[in-house]
Amino acid sequence: MPEKSEKNGRLNVIASLRKLISEGVYAPGERLKELHVAERLQVSRMPVRLAFRTLEQEGLLQKTGTRGYVVRQFSEEDVLCAVEVRGALEGLAARRLAEQGVTEEVGAQLRNCLSRGEALLEKGHLVKADIEVWATLNQEFHRAIVGATGSRVIHDAIARNDHLPFASADSIVIDDAALDREYGKLRMAHAQHQLVFQALSRGEGARAEMLMREHAYIGLRYGALFGLGEVGRASDAE
Repeated sequence: MPEKSEKNGRLNVIASLRKLISEGVYAPGERLKELHVAERLQVSRMPVRLAFRTLEQEGLLQKTGTRGYVVRQFSEEDVLCAVEVRGALEGLAARRLAEQGVTEEVGAQLRNCLSRGEALLEKGHLVKADIEVWATLNQEFHRAIVGATGSRVIHDAIARNDHLPFASADSIVIDDAALDREYGKLRMAHAQHQLVFQALSRGEGARAEMLMREHAYIGLRYGALFGLGEVGRASDAE
């Protein structure tokens, strides 16, 4: 239990920092200090330190000096291009998997993710703890598809692209102050997962590829449909 609690605490800090950067609260070029961020988020310094490292890997922070980090400057076009690349690569992975056939093991992994997603959403609303549940199952769903292709080339290309701002499937921004509206976005994301699985199971390569390409935009463009802000605008380069 303590280990799970620590993990959830770290993930909450990562999600909170990601949101603050996406909204421009921490501006491009601004130096972040562990103590100040910890005080703002009302947590200890350790999860903040770990969050800094994760967000550096995501391309949102850049290391400066021995222990410091600054917010990386990026444009909306940078974010859009990175998301398009991820959609193309994950779409390619989905098409290859559909064509080669989904094994029982991979099918069970994907169905498990769908079941957990349905259980999370069936109550008709979100609570803050649901953010980390979704983040985990979403990560597992995407990784299962890419990993099942057996293609090191696709895996490595996605791993490199994940170092760009908001490019990875893990970096979806969920506003915990607007969970009523975020529910609609996650319901749509879950429906897309279901459709992708359907296409994979039926061997519909072209359809699976198209669905994964569109799914990449869930965190970038779909927020506007539910009265939420769009990711990537607040940190545009001048």
